[in-house]
Amino acid sequence: VQLVESGGGLVQAGGSLRLSCAASGSTFSINAMAWYRQAPGKQRELVAVISSGGGSTIYADSVKGRFTISRDNAKNTMYLQMNSLKPEDTAVYYCNAVDSSRYGYWGQGTQVTVSS
Repeated sequence: VQLVESGGGLVQAGGSLRLSCAASGSTFSINAMAWYRQAPGKQRELVAVISSGGGSTIYADSVKGRFTISRDNAKNTMYLQMNSLKPEDTAVYYCNAVDSSRYGYWGQGTQVTVSS
């Protein structure tokens, strides 16, 4: 499974961005998917998780009500809609997928920078 993120960039505080994660390869084996982020000098943290069918989601408290995770299995793509962005959301955002063997895959990351 290969994962490629896109959609990052520079945005002012209060703005919005939509990240995409395109999966290829053995996509039939993918179960849950997630977005993580890592800010400079900090550990990588979970942002949001979505179940294989998209019916169940979990969010970090810091993004609840502002971010929305979704997936389109027909397109093998996961999304993260980020609204009301804050400077503390600045980080490299990574796509993660777990397969039926519970093996995890990672994308290369996309930079999100929120200016104040």
